[in-house]
Amino acid sequence: MAVLNIVMVEPRIPQNTGNVARTCAATGARLHLVGPMGFAIDDKKLKRAGLDYWHLLDITYYENLEDFFAKNSGPFYYFSTKAPRKYTDLAYPDGAYLVFGREDRGLPESLLVRNQDCCVRLPMRGQARSLNLSNSVAVGVYEALRQWDFPELENKGRLREYEWKDEGAEHE
Repeated sequence: MAVLNIVMVEPRIPQNTGNVARTCAATGARLHLVGPMGFAIDDKKLKRAGLDYWHLLDITYYENLEDFFAKNSGPFYYFSTKAPRKYTDLAYPDGAYLVFGREDRGLPESLLVRNQDCCVRLPMRGQARSLNLSNSVAVGVYEALRQWDFPELENKGRLREYEWKDEGAEHE
């Protein structure tokens, strides 16, 4: 069983955390929430964004980054707009931790400087400051899972029979 870990450091916006929780529930990734957070974990906005997926989550909470690093050994991959290489330039091994910073300022620069070889970015236009945090997490999660050939995930959908009723238009 492959393990992917998603780490949110000091998230501020409950809807983003709820959306990330939903991504983790849908993919089987473990979620690590590092405090202090900008909301209470029972926030209605957080629950609404995660909808009814909370029972599918494997979540661990940490007081701060020191607590997180004391309890986990990596390998760690730091997602940042300041990173020198693309997120697709690295191979993510089983047990990888994809680490994301807070919405308003990202990860501590001192952490990035100490770990430059493991810092990655999502390419974007120079005029854009960053992508939404939950979107960035989803991109990172699916890249790691793509590299692993989507273990334990359903890779084929099923269409139900449907009769088109489009005012005379013909459909194949």
